[in-house]
Amino acid sequence: MRPYANSNRVMKLEEYRSYRGLPPVAGLCSFAEAARPGLSVEQCVSRLKRYHYSLKRLHQIFLARLAAEPIYELKMGFSLHAYLCAEHVAALRRRIGEMREPPLGLDAVPDPALALFFDELRAAGSTAELIVGVYEVAIPALIRGLERHTRDANPLVDQPSLRVARFALLELRELAEYGARSAGCLVDAASRAAMAPWRGTLEQALAAAGDLDGVQPRRGGVAAPMRSAQPYCYDPRPRRDERFPDPYNMGVHAEVFLYDESRRPEDKSLMMYYKRLREIDVPEMMSSIITETADKPWGYYLDMTRQLWDEARHAMMGEVGFVQAGVNWPEHVRVNFTWSLALNTQLTAAERHSVLYFIEQGLMPRNGKRYEWEVGQKSGSAYAAMIQDYDWADEVLHARVGRDWYVSQFKSPQEAVETGDRNWSKALIDWGRYRADGLTQHFNWWPGLYRAACEARGVEPDPSVSNYAVTYEEKRADLKSVEVSG
Repeated sequence: MRPYANSNRVMKLEEYRSYRGLPPVAGLCSFAEAARPGLSVEQCVSRLKRYHYSLKRLHQIFLARLAAEPIYELKMGFSLHAYLCAEHVAALRRRIGEMREPPLGLDAVPDPALALFFDELRAAGSTAELIVGVYEVAIPALIRGLERHTRDANPLVDQPSLRVARFALLELRELAEYGARSAGCLVDAASRAAMAPWRGTLEQALAAAGDLDGVQPRRGGVAAPMRSAQPYCYDPRPRRDERFPDPYNMGVHAEVFLYDESRRPEDKSLMMYYKRLREIDVPEMMSSIITETADKPWGYYLDMTRQLWDEARHAMMGEVGFVQAGVNWPEHVRVNFTWSLALNTQLTAAERHSVLYFIEQGLMPRNGKRYEWEVGQKSGSAYAAMIQDYDWADEVLHARVGRDWYVSQFKSPQEAVETGDRNWSKALIDWGRYRADGLTQHFNWWPGLYRAACEARGVEPDPSVSNYAVTYEEKRADLKSVEVSG
């Protein structure tokens, strides 16, 4: 007999039971929670657009500040955080598109007070200000808004939006923790006191906007701009901290050593760690491409930022490689920035992208990433084998990104490759001029690194390895001859 089949009794919500007590409503919530009013579609979309705008602006800020930020760890952190923002922007765009017909208005500024807020963050006058503004003001405001959203929305009716919000919250809380730890290391009491008026401008902008999500009472007008009073000027010149004392040094040609079949794989692994760590310059260069390239579909920015993050991961793989090998890399290795410096200051964003694609294509043949993976396998180091395995896998993805967003502009892949080769030759990386101008003496740091690694391994150095002394004076990293100025 069916329950209540012949009953006129009014069903009470709290009396309703699922079959045999199974989790109701797909396990999302109780019946009472599913029955309560929540946000309308209009209210939901309004909030989602503000999160979208905020994450998009944060993505831009992380990338715009990356090259000129000297502290290596922050470059790496900004690379990751820009990528996470890009992923959440993509998820929000997709969800908004599910609820509204085009045009979606995703490029519109939702509130002039929010625009001022993020303009001030982008123009932060110091690293300390940037850390405080982004991680202590902007990220917590995003978290507040998303937490309110999870409380206000109906958990059944708007489950797709809540899923997007919960994933964003998971990673934004990690960003907030990163920022708190970074601020504890880099921001002292004097810095906080000096930036108090500027932070007040940020807080007033949020108050005037009704907080980041726009649902709180608006308090006061938009404050006058401080740091953003002057037009923003992007700085593409890479900078490094004091652990990189000789950034013009091109005194050790890693590729000549690596592709020399007479060299032992365990020694080549050191050069691969150097090559990975040297990839700091790829996020520096790619951030300039993304920052200076406007009006692309969001898929472009997402894919390019994913590749940028992968390159940052590769740099950290090299860093960890040296550490796990018992080598203090800042003492023994000279990591240069000549490639990112030359490309960022001498080529257009489109030309830089062409060089990036050309180099990626050189990594895919038999003597590219597969070769480095084989060296890692033969080196006796499980770590070297692992990182080269993943490095190779990442380059497969990057080749696809290049095909989608670069090669598609050309009549043929060959034309795309030739353009990249030609543009790389246009970027003057002048070994001799750097030395003549006193920027570097191209010190050969390899013997010291090799001896330190041998000491950590407990073996005697081989003089034939220790004496390696080939520079980048005449050949690029792809072993093609260098064109020098007349």
